[in-house]
Amino acid sequence: MRSAPVDTTTVETCIAAAVAAPSIFNTQPWRYRLDPGAMAFEVRAAQERGLRHTDPVGRALHVSAGASVFNLRVAVAHFGWSPVVRLLPSPEDPGLLATVRLTGGPDRHLAGHRGDLFPAIWRRHSSRLPFSGRPIRPDVRAELAEAAHMEGASLAWPTDPETARLLWVTAEAEHRSRTDHDRGTESRRWVHHDPDDTSDAGLPQAALGPQDAGERLPMRDFTAQRHPGALPAQNFETHPVIGLLTTEHDRRTDWLRAGQALEHVLLVATVHGLRTSLMHQPMEWPDLRRSLSPSPDHTGHAQMLVRLGHGPEGPATPRRAPDTVLDTDPPDR
Repeated sequence: MRSAPVDTTTVETCIAAAVAAPSIFNTQPWRYRLDPGAMAFEVRAAQERGLRHTDPVGRALHVSAGASVFNLRVAVAHFGWSPVVRLLPSPEDPGLLATVRLTGGPDRHLAGHRGDLFPAIWRRHSSRLPFSGRPIRPDVRAELAEAAHMEGASLAWPTDPETARLLWVTAEAEHRSRTDHDRGTESRRWVHHDPDDTSDAGLPQAALGPQDAGERLPMRDFTAQRHPGALPAQNFETHPVIGLLTTEHDRRTDWLRAGQALEHVLLVATVHGLRTSLMHQPMEWPDLRRSLSPSPDHTGHAQMLVRLGHGPEGPATPRRAPDTVLDTDPPDR
């Protein structure tokens, strides 16, 4: 049984892994604390990094935090502990989203993931660039779906007609967001317009990616231009592979589980050499999000559309340093 204190290097590496998770607009809306008595990491919401207009109820914040929790689990297991996660463990402290307790010794079954995901944390980057038409093997698709299932979510592979419908809904959401003044202003606030910008969050110009010249894939325009024809464009894949991530329910715990499922899927995809990007636009409009539920029975709650394929690695986006997100004092209750 592991009982020794966690050394500083291990703590910093675990936090670095946690902040490497994807987050909406790369806002990185999280803070952490190590409770040495309980041997547990606390994952907290950084509400000041929330998106008032794009994410008014905080669903995307919770999904982002859930992805961070999964990376923390992977890192904890890498260093020889078995992570035990509690979601929303304190009703009187709603800002405490999760705890990850360090228990026992190495146990890959308790860790709940394959053993080679830790190095994939540092290689995973969103790629908003065109993918090739090379197919994804059926066994890889099955493993990705199983990764989501292990976290309490479902990953479906829509048929070609259903994919076309999902992309149409995404295009409608993208149009709404581009023409909404408040959302456009909010999105632009997280874009680095200066190439020498050294901010530790947000999106540099190189990470934004082009638009699809064929207008099949509604790639997000983070600059919210009202005239997308003036934006750089390239030809994207003709038959995009889109995975639909859903949960049975739609509570705060389900959003956190969806985030863990999403990151589990993304890391497994990275191990297999796949590139990924997220199509979150329709999740930001309640009526459009409801329409994404899988056909024909329209059950479940859509949490993310994931685009996958073979192609170039996307550029890395900045991350906050561990010492800027790790609280050393007890939180105010």
